[in-house]
Amino acid sequence: MNEKTFQTLEFHSVKDELTRFALTEEGKKELLSLIPSTNKRQIDMRLEEVTEAVRIIEKSASVPIHALDGVQSMMGNLTKGVPLRPDQLTGLYYFLDACKKLKKFMDDKQWVAPRVSSYVYSIEEIPDLGEEINRCIRNGRVDDYASKELLRIRKQVSIQEDRLKDKIQSIVKSAKYKSFLQEAIVSQRNGRYVLPIKKEFRGKLKGAVLDSSASGSTLYIEPEELSTQQDQLLLYKLEEDREVENILWTLTGLVQAFEPQLNLAIETMIHYDVLFAKAKYSRSYGGVSAVVNEDHRIHLKNAVHPLLGTQAVPLSIQMGEEFHALVITGPNTGGKTVTIKTVGLLTLMTQCGLHIPADEGSEISIYQQILLDIGDGQSLQQNLSTFSSHVKNIIDILKDTNDRTLILLDELGSGTDPMEGMGLATAILDQLFEKGATILATTHYSEIKNFAKEHEGFTNGSMEFNIDTLQPTYKLIVGKGGESQAFSIALKLGMHPDIIERAHEITYKEKRTYSLGDVDFHMKKEMEKQVIVNKHKKRSHSKPALRPGNSAVEYYGKGDNVKVSPEGEFAIVYEGPNDKGDYIIQIKGEKKTVNHKRLSLYVSAKELYPDEYDFDIIFNSKGNRKKDKIMGKRFVEGLTIDHEE
Repeated sequence: MNEKTFQTLEFHSVKDELTRFALTEEGKKELLSLIPSTNKRQIDMRLEEVTEAVRIIEKSASVPIHALDGVQSMMGNLTKGVPLRPDQLTGLYYFLDACKKLKKFMDDKQWVAPRVSSYVYSIEEIPDLGEEINRCIRNGRVDDYASKELLRIRKQVSIQEDRLKDKIQSIVKSAKYKSFLQEAIVSQRNGRYVLPIKKEFRGKLKGAVLDSSASGSTLYIEPEELSTQQDQLLLYKLEEDREVENILWTLTGLVQAFEPQLNLAIETMIHYDVLFAKAKYSRSYGGVSAVVNEDHRIHLKNAVHPLLGTQAVPLSIQMGEEFHALVITGPNTGGKTVTIKTVGLLTLMTQCGLHIPADEGSEISIYQQILLDIGDGQSLQQNLSTFSSHVKNIIDILKDTNDRTLILLDELGSGTDPMEGMGLATAILDQLFEKGATILATTHYSEIKNFAKEHEGFTNGSMEFNIDTLQPTYKLIVGKGGESQAFSIALKLGMHPDIIERAHEITYKEKRTYSLGDVDFHMKKEMEKQVIVNKHKKRSHSKPALRPGNSAVEYYGKGDNVKVSPEGEFAIVYEGPNDKGDYIIQIKGEKKTVNHKRLSLYVSAKELYPDEYDFDIIFNSKGNRKKDKIMGKRFVEGLTIDHEE
């Protein structure tokens, strides 16, 4: 499968929806990296897993999946020479507790989900590790009772801090120092107690200046009589840090001793997260496990596009036995593209081990590749037209196709001359079919519809159209090509049946009767106006008599409307013919000389213009006509009329 297939079929959007049901970041990453399998046993196993997971959720919706919260990354840092932090150890403890709960949860699920419930046995209980972490780590820090030495040190720290507080409070309340203080408070600088002394009394108090205010008017001084006691407190705290570090290293070593068991438990938890995310996603659209085959059989029962949900019209299709190529016709926006995309997307989902939104008994075949040509392939970077881009894509498809390929083609052969596009599309379909591919193609060409009807292995399908409401129903009908909805719509909108019957005869080379149906009298009268000219004023197209003296030259009079071949453009006769049979005609405001053999009468001047019509209005410029009018009244010196040759 290639990236273009995933993007066009919107498989990435399906995976994005799927990740919303995962609890762990690792599970989400695994779901986003899903790729289709071509191994039938593996696909069957994955689908059965999801089916069992759905049964578990139906019985008990709350599955104790741990969110991991950095546990996996913590395990990856075990060998980097740094002890685990208390918060990491706390996270590991909660993970071990979740593993214990998951094992208990799966105890009674072996009858409804024997495969899925058995995975929990790979999680090994490690009670000693959990209990030791719980004993040593409390409230996000190493507990006092983690070791006897730590308990002794912290008692000494507490006693020393109480002595310091009492001593410094006595200094603050002392009348001796009261006048020196900026304010009667005690603060700390770098972990040492200091007094705020006014700058001018610096020499009155013995001690070290540890800081000053922004203005410099206040000095923060550690009194000399506190210095020794604070040094002793600092030594106790250094001992405390050293003992905490020793305890964390001991716990880290214990975690390392159980590293294989923990990594396996993490992998199992992630697998459960992925599995139950698939199950929850399946339940969100009522998914089922498709029956998987390798015989090119596709049998979808009331399937819908998972991204459309309840808005989608159910699709039922069965192919792979009587035919392997389906050609779908129908009006624009009738659902043809959605139909073939649905088949492709549900195939991808099944091969990724996902349930599909369809009825029980639906079948999906395994394909090595899904190749497609859908949408506007215009390339601005390579300066390719839409048609050229489609052709390049089709060439690649022809090279890569084999008998394990699903081909999806949208509007094959469009974007060029209809006859050539139809011929090319037919040849491409024939070649892809000969290579053994399963094909779903959409088209507007009636000739391709006829090709599918006549060739073994092909069949037609069409998107149903409600002629009463003039709206598509988006329902696929297999075995029947699309009708001429353009003619039916035109009749429904009030076009006269005579015109539509003529159009049908031109298009299909056969006669067909179109009835007015139940329309009111007023509508019938309005429709009659469309053909009234044909009934009362039949236009004559008989050729004028040949000009005497030159029987080989057809005669056209001034003002005759003629058609010029091979361009098919219309012109008006100005004058002629000369002795060579050439006429001067006016076409698009310009006069040209054209031989009579290239002309054919379209409408004679008698039918176009009244008697004694002034043809100068057509053939002469407005300026020349104005000059001619002036010269007809009087002589004007220097005034001339330039006539075109």
